[in-house]
Order: sequence, then structure tokens, then C-alpha cells
Amino acid sequence: MRQQQTEILWNQPATPGYFRMGITGEGYEAAKPGQFVTLRFPDDRGPLLRRPFSIHRRLRGKEVSADSEGADTLYRVHGIELLYRVVGPFTRRLSEQRAGAVLDLLGPLGNWFGLPEGADRIFLAAGGIGIAPLFFYGRYALMHGRSPDDLTLFVGGRTEADLLCLEEFSEMGIEVIPATEDGGAGRKGLVTKPLEERIETDRPDLICACGPIPMLRAVSNLARNAEIPCRVSVETIMACGIGACLGCAVETDSKADAYAHVCKDGPVFDGTDLKIMNP
Repeated sequence: MRQQQTEILWNQPATPGYFRMGITGEGYEAAKPGQFVTLRFPDDRGPLLRRPFSIHRRLRGKEVSADSEGADTLYRVHGIELLYRVVGPFTRRLSEQRAGAVLDLLGPLGNWFGLPEGADRIFLAAGGIGIAPLFFYGRYALMHGRSPDDLTLFVGGRTEADLLCLEEFSEMGIEVIPATEDGGAGRKGLVTKPLEERIETDRPDLICACGPIPMLRAVSNLARNAEIPCRVSVETIMACGIGACLGCAVETDSKADAYAHVCKDGPVFDGTDLKIMNP
């Protein structure tokens, strides 16, 4: 973990309301899926508290092409890419930043989903912006010996605009099963329904999930009932990112009055460890 000044390489719309941002950063070569960073603006104008963002992709020192100010630009950098949704003043201001702008970066932070021995069949379940760390996980799994046939992505959103990275997963050869609440793309309804049906016919060895708490709770319950290991990445406010401010405490299910801190003990937890994952 290190704090550093980072430069924005690109900051481009992905779908309406969502952006991809590439930033420089040293020390991310060993970052793993599920880990996150926190950002703040280096001036005094932005919100005081840092904002957390899952690592979406590593820039591994290769030449990376991106559109900057209307022209193709070629970068050879170390760093990361973030995928974020505009939901408040911080991300709104972030979406207005151009290539060359400077941010204060802290990371990599937290733990990761893991890729255990014997987990040959893996389901990924994403809700909206929860796709960000699972895209990183898909690439990581393929780089570490898993076949595209070993992975299946279940991705849900309210509308088609909330479904991200479908083409990239398909290009990796990973099966994609989308669902939207309004029926605009994929299956109509919640993504947990096709996940439940597939579990009955094609039981996985591991489920990794990231998304809203109600979705994570439903996925955890499906996994618990089927006795399938499940790892969930919990989204919450994490001001310090190192467990000092205690603002991200969540009650565990291991013993009475026990708490974990999402930034330090997570953000990835066993689906049975937290009380908020219980029905």
C-alpha cells in the first residue's frame, strides 16, 4: 500500500452514467481481483473524505491505446483502470476530469476473492457497477490456468445501460447470462433467477459476487442452501481505507457483538460471515 499522486490517462464514457478511467500508479503489479483504491482531489474543493473504487484492470507496463482530446494516444505505463458510476458530487466532478489531471491515490487496499485449488467451475454474479472487480477476476483466472469454459458470468441491472463489459467477457470466451429488471436486454427480472436455475443443473465449485446488498444477500442464500462456497465483495463508504476511522464496521455472524471492518477485513467476505447476508 502506498499513497501517491496519480495522473489521469483517459476518462471516457462507457455507457450513460458510467465511466472508464485509466490512471498511473506504481506498486500495482501484484494487485488482485477484489482489492480497491481510494481517491481524493489534491485541492481543497472536493469532498474531504476519500472515495473507494474497485480495481477494474491492471495496466501492466504495456502500450495502451486510448482516445485523448479526439486523437489516438499511445501510453506505455504502469497503473490501473477504474470503472465507476456517477452517483454524487465526487463522481460527478471525477467524470469532468480530463487526461493529465492529478488525483491523490491510496492503494492497493483490502483482500481479494481468491482462486482456490479445486475450484474448477466458477460462477461470477454481478449487479450494476459490481462488474468492475469481477472483470479483473475473469482475466486473472484465465491468466492462472482456468479455461473460459470454467467460468460463467451472471450480470444484472435495472436497464440495458447498467450492463457493462458484456462484449469483453464474450471476447474472453466466457459465457455471459444477462438480466434486466425492465426486460430491455437479456432475461427480464433479477439476475438471481437464472443463477438459481443454473445452480440446479451445473453446480459450480465457487461463486464470486459483487453488487447491491440485497443482491448479495440473495446470492449468499442460494449458495448456502446448495452448500457452495461463496465470496461476496461488500460495497460501503470507506473513508480511510485502513481500518482507522471505524466508519465501515459491519456485524459478523461468528459471535455476539463482533464486528469486521470492510476496508481492512474485506471488502471480500465469506457469504456466511456477515449478518447482513442472512435472510
